[in-house]
Amino acid sequence: MAGGGWTRLPDGSVVVALSVPRPGHGGQRARFLVHAANRARALTRLRNLGLRAVYLRGNTEPPTPDEISAVLHHPDGLVWRPAPQHGAAGAPADEGTRAEGGFWRPIGALRRAAAG
Repeated sequence: MAGGGWTRLPDGSVVVALSVPRPGHGGQRARFLVHAANRARALTRLRNLGLRAVYLRGNTEPPTPDEISAVLHHPDGLVWRPAPQHGAAGAPADEGTRAEGGFWRPIGALRRAAAG
C-alpha cells in the first residue's frame, strides 16, 4: 500500500508525495513527488507512467519543505528516489540509510533502469 500526502501551494497547485514498494528490491520503497494543478491530476500523471494502483488516502506522509523545493525546481515536476529505511519508531534508522536515498532523479531514470 502506498503511503503519502500532499500540500497545497500558495498559487493553488499541489505537491503530492507517495512512497510505494519497489518490485524486486526486497521491501525497499521509492518516494515519488509530483507537482500538478490538483491531487487528481498528480495521481493521473503517476498512473500514466505505469503506477496503476496508486491511491492517496489521507495525509500521513506529506512532502517536506526540501521535497517541495526539489520538485518545484525540476522542469518535469516529477521526481523520485529510494525512500530512506525507517526504524521501529518510525524515525530514520541512522544517517547512513538517509544518505542511501541520494539525489532526486527524473522519472526518465526510472524508465531507463526498468528497460535496461
